[in-house]
Amino acid sequence: MKFKIRLENTKDAEEFVKAASECGGEVDLHSGVVYIDGKSLLGVLAMGIKREMDVHVSEHVYASFKNEVEKFVVA
Repeated sequence: MKFKIRLENTKDAEEFVKAASECGGEVDLHSGVVYIDGKSLLGVLAMGIKREMDVHVSEHVYASFKNEVEKFVVA
């Protein structure tokens, strides 16, 4: 399952990675042709701040994880 997010700064990236690390499922970020592990702070920072990214998350944790990171979700 997927949704879009936008991280505005490194604090947002840290908060997102912390939530991803604690969610108990797979979390991947996708932008263009690049896929990275959403649990990797270095990966998330390398992907770039202030850009929209697709989040692909395991179905069994989708709703709870999306709620956890709701402030980063874009329409």
